[in-house]
Amino acid sequence: MEIERKLSFGELKLQKWIIKQCYSIGIKSPTSIQSNCIPKILEGRDCIGAAKTGSGKTMAFALPIVQKLCEDPYGIFALVLTPTRELAYQIADQFTIIGKPMNLKTCVVVGGMDMVEQGRLLSRSPHIVVGTPGRLSDHLESCNTFTLSKIRFLVLDEADRLLGGHFDEQIKVIFSALPKARQNLFFSATITDTLNILKSTIGGEVFLFEDKNQGDAATVSELKQQYLLCPKDVKDAYLVELLRDYRTKNENGNIMIFTDTCKKCQVLSITLNEVGIDNVALHAMIPQQQRLAALNRFKNNTVKILIATDVASRGLDIPTVQLVVNHNVPKVPKEYIHRVGRTARAGRGGYAVTLVTPYDIKLLKAVEDLINVKLTELKINDKEVGKIFTQVSVTKSEAYIKLDETDFYEKKLTNLRKKWILEGLDPEEEEQKLFKKGKIDKKQKKTTKKKKIKAKSLKL
Repeated sequence: MEIERKLSFGELKLQKWIIKQCYSIGIKSPTSIQSNCIPKILEGRDCIGAAKTGSGKTMAFALPIVQKLCEDPYGIFALVLTPTRELAYQIADQFTIIGKPMNLKTCVVVGGMDMVEQGRLLSRSPHIVVGTPGRLSDHLESCNTFTLSKIRFLVLDEADRLLGGHFDEQIKVIFSALPKARQNLFFSATITDTLNILKSTIGGEVFLFEDKNQGDAATVSELKQQYLLCPKDVKDAYLVELLRDYRTKNENGNIMIFTDTCKKCQVLSITLNEVGIDNVALHAMIPQQQRLAALNRFKNNTVKILIATDVASRGLDIPTVQLVVNHNVPKVPKEYIHRVGRTARAGRGGYAVTLVTPYDIKLLKAVEDLINVKLTELKINDKEVGKIFTQVSVTKSEAYIKLDETDFYEKKLTNLRKKWILEGLDPEEEEQKLFKKGKIDKKQKKTTKKKKIKAKSLKL
């Protein structure tokens, strides 16, 4: 581990026009991870960088890549991999802004969008390709209109998740298409065992930086963190009262609410909209165009509440977010860090509240042990919760009925069936296994059966 040092932008050996672009978007001085990593990347060294959310990790690799591209421009110059689609679009936007004076071209390659159009853009050899592993590996296996054999930089943003086992097959396909002579840059909010193993694999020349500026806590000191203790069956009523109480004190701050499943996310979104709390939802079962539209409505303050699964917990930088609510305590404590990191970014203040039932105490303790912070208890008016409980409960039941009337379950099973087919498994057998385990309820199975009967009758 090298000694941490912080420099000014003028000392980072960045070209003046790049510094000017940084100033134009409000970046006046480098953060710790930027001042430490940028010089090493410009020297040509591989880099592993870890810093808390909101510390400027994207610019730590984007700025030196743009400078190197300017010196020797060609496409495809750099490949950036991310675990989520929304983060891919955000990174591409930041590259576009910094590289505007040199007419830098980017291409975003993610699932849920037109694959033919993506292939056409790739064939034009853009300077920077930003993508998710699944869709990029699909392109590599299905067409030969582009090549990654001459890239200069490989970036893995949120590297701990990318290398955590979920994307192993896709990563293998992508790595086999890359040149051996390249510069590897890996960034994450935390140094994990995976990244330590990666360091030993790459070799001694890799530069490893872990930001220790703000002590042992894994969350920033500007973040106020509390928990709200509530009975399990009354959780949503407590959430509504929490939002109402917060709005009386803060009319303008944007709010992100995290849930653990797509189904809960959609039901909660319908419920809150019905009780007069305007919001948009963001989860994996929503078509990509609608996901981007929902995120844009939230970013431009058309809607001030976003309800999301963990697809929105990584890397997204939305300065207006002032409150993060955890509708559930994450089972993986590290995910708590990423969720609450959507607020209190770049030195700004923020507030995080986690709804905790008596069954969640162990999970809460695990989170506190990881972040080295003791959450304080938030008290709200129980009488007010009692007044709205019946209305929220009935509205939630109606939300489930509305969900049953859509093709939500069918979309979920369709995605699972695609996955099983790609893995060489029998979709019918796998669906039956999920049903026996209780992971598919009767309504879902009944809906699927109706679809099959309809399809069969059409064939006749």
